[in-house]
Amino acid sequence: MKKLLGIIVVFCTLAFGARSSQILIPMDDSQTNHLKSYGIAFWMLENEVVIDWLLNYRGGSFLCPHLKSIEEELIIRGVRYEIISDGQANSIKNEIANPEVNQEVIQLEKAPKIAVYTPKGTMPWDDAVTMVLEYAEIPYDKIYDSAIVMGILPKYDWLHLHHEDFTGQYGKFYARYKNEAWYRKQVADAEADAKMLGFEKVSQLKLAVANNIKNFVVGGGFLFTMCSGTDSFDIALAAHKTDICENMYDGDPSDPNCQQELDFGNTFAFQDFTLVRNPNEYEYSNIDGTLLHRLPENLDQFSLFEFSAKWDVVPTMLTQCHTDVIPGFMGQTTDFKKDLIKPNVLILGENKTLGTARYIHGEMGQGTWTFYGGHDPEDFQHLVGDPPTDLNLHPNSPGYRLILNNILFPAAKKKKRKT
Repeated sequence: MKKLLGIIVVFCTLAFGARSSQILIPMDDSQTNHLKSYGIAFWMLENEVVIDWLLNYRGGSFLCPHLKSIEEELIIRGVRYEIISDGQANSIKNEIANPEVNQEVIQLEKAPKIAVYTPKGTMPWDDAVTMVLEYAEIPYDKIYDSAIVMGILPKYDWLHLHHEDFTGQYGKFYARYKNEAWYRKQVADAEADAKMLGFEKVSQLKLAVANNIKNFVVGGGFLFTMCSGTDSFDIALAAHKTDICENMYDGDPSDPNCQQELDFGNTFAFQDFTLVRNPNEYEYSNIDGTLLHRLPENLDQFSLFEFSAKWDVVPTMLTQCHTDVIPGFMGQTTDFKKDLIKPNVLILGENKTLGTARYIHGEMGQGTWTFYGGHDPEDFQHLVGDPPTDLNLHPNSPGYRLILNNILFPAAKKKKRKT
């Protein structure tokens, strides 16, 4: 009788073990919707489900418990997944643990609190980050100048800077759009906000915002920005002791010695750059490589660097993708000239043909920042007034995946980060 009971117990244990399983969300070319996969990962973190990010395994796949609620959500959102046994999951992890294999398992534990710095109202251009957050169903708060000056940033973990000009020159759209209603409203709103917050000039308000953002990063925050939010941010920080705005922007001429008074020690990424002083030229400085892009669209591309997953964990997370060659796309700031990038900055992606950096990352104090050139990863030359990109047509966009990598990596278990 005891022997029979023992057999029954063993049988039940084996049967239960056979049913024990996990969900693998592959992120290689087999995935039907890469972008919504990140949304699923974020949703699980919000619901206190710890998940594994399998760096460099099948394009940076996710591994999570096999729960009915998760499987239902995957089906609803159209994300491809595989049910694997615990034994299979352990085999994958053992394979990844091999020192000879450039892969790593990173636990994601807590969903970061996300803010997007963006003006109120509708502007005649779109923001790729905002669009992909909404498509992936990742929640975020919108904040702008007054909230940042009033000290709201410490409540957030991750901040994105919408297509923005921190120099007070209104995107240098003056020559082409000064008579457009949207441009005049932008100027009026910015001047009213500056006055309300106690600043004489918009450039002074934007510098205060930039300084608050810098302090946010120094204190441990994660900053991500694209297009003109990259170089204009650094230029504003460099120009903190001088006036670089001409009279059509702030009512008085710029300081004739402003170039010599730039403080490159105050910037995140760039040094030794030269300002573009002409107010009618659609460019802030010589940092940007847009004018170098004379290639046909089908030949304009950039490549991601490969990093050691076991030692360079953060850059490996930021470059997870199902391809290492990304189609190019233009912007007011498309990419960055390498000779103007500080030596301690890590280049994550480059245009090999042009010799420019497209995707860069660095540390500042206790936090990190990432700059990504270009405006819209699925619109080669997005112009003012063009309709927004429909991400339903681009669910596997590698360029948009890079944005979502930045949103997830702050959730990584801190003791696993290596630099």
